[in-house]
Amino acid sequence: MLALSSLSTRALRTGGWKMSFLRTFGNVLCRQTSFVRSARPIVSVKSLSSDTATQQQGQQSASNGTLHAKFPGALEASFVTSPKLSLPESIEPIPIYRVMNSEGMIDDPSQEPNLDQTTVKKMFRDMVLLNTMDKILYESQRQGRISFYMTNFGEEASHIGSAAALSPEDWVYGQYREAGVLVWRGFTISDFINQCYGNAEDLGKGRQMPVHYGSRKLNFVTISSPLGTQIPQAAGAAYAFKLQPNNQRCVITYFGEGAASEGDTHAAFNFAATLDCPVIFFCRNNGFAISTPSKEQYRGDGIAGRAAGYGMAALRFDGTDVFATYNATKLAREYVLRENKPIILEAMAYRIGHHSTSDDSTAYRPAEELEVWNTVEHPITKLKHYMLQRGWFDENEENEFVKSIRKQVLSQINQSERILKPDWRELFQDVYAEMPTHLKEQMRSMEEHVAQHREHYPLKDFKQ
Repeated sequence: MLALSSLSTRALRTGGWKMSFLRTFGNVLCRQTSFVRSARPIVSVKSLSSDTATQQQGQQSASNGTLHAKFPGALEASFVTSPKLSLPESIEPIPIYRVMNSEGMIDDPSQEPNLDQTTVKKMFRDMVLLNTMDKILYESQRQGRISFYMTNFGEEASHIGSAAALSPEDWVYGQYREAGVLVWRGFTISDFINQCYGNAEDLGKGRQMPVHYGSRKLNFVTISSPLGTQIPQAAGAAYAFKLQPNNQRCVITYFGEGAASEGDTHAAFNFAATLDCPVIFFCRNNGFAISTPSKEQYRGDGIAGRAAGYGMAALRFDGTDVFATYNATKLAREYVLRENKPIILEAMAYRIGHHSTSDDSTAYRPAEELEVWNTVEHPITKLKHYMLQRGWFDENEENEFVKSIRKQVLSQINQSERILKPDWRELFQDVYAEMPTHLKEQMRSMEEHVAQHREHYPLKDFKQ
């Protein structure tokens, strides 16, 4: 023990007592403490990157006793003696995987998924159903019957092909142009139209604008309007799945190449890569982010080209080829579950329709360009050619199918328009398990307001 009594009483009484205390304390400590150094050979270090790296990861060469260090931030990198720029032009672009060409011919027989006629027919009809419904609901908006709509023209194969390769138990985080995934999983025509009309039968209780679908039963998380928010959410859900014993579920999140410019996408990629999350990042690169073409959206090799920088696997494929999409998604699902790691899939396609009913794409792209993608390169046309070659396609039967879908959609629109809107009090519900006091007070205040000004509100259109 060090005794303070050994300090100079005079020093404590003067203005310099602090310095006297420190000097005295230091002298006493040095006298009472002995330092023992272990004997160790002195090693001649010829090449050091950092002292810390040397202590933690340095390895002694058997031949000359030299320690070689590895930077913690680049463990696989080697040293060179002259500077060399890594230029994007020197990196080979990721190729586009394709199974079926525009004539419906299989390029490599080993890549044919060998799906049975029933499955292929469902793929075709689900794409036709989506295409037919899109045309009618788009016109419905133009007639002022709904406020907004977004079509899926040209991207039907990326929806149906990917959905077919997933398990129904896998979670889906969509953006706003993946309605085909819901079609495949069993979302009905009435489910779609009731949501667009925001009536009391809408699963979302009329709280969202049109095309913002969701289904707890089908493991499809409700779509959010802000761009890119679903991507980090998907990474988090996948991480939660990984922590569960004997997990057999993965997560897939869809987004466009425009959304890939959002900061949320970077955060999601980095979290998923560093936390080893079983998530499929499915980018629909359709060439346009509203009116911004992909050539102005990024300078690198698309979205799949970013994967290596995050330490992720990647695969680019023809998104107008339903079989390439199916094979790619099936391979990706097997990979993320086996390795507990994420992957980026990039479906190359072309957005044939306008971005939404708020957009006029004729202002920024030529009609001649659209014609190619809307005919010979259309995903439905390709699959039709494939089915014709196998004797699986009957023109009259499919024409009747289109007529029946049109009839169902028009009939449902007529019904959905007549269904009352949800009780406006729903606005205050479903956020908390039990409504807190401040929300109860707000609802009571709103009820009083509505009661006093009933003539200003279309209450007859709402459930009471």
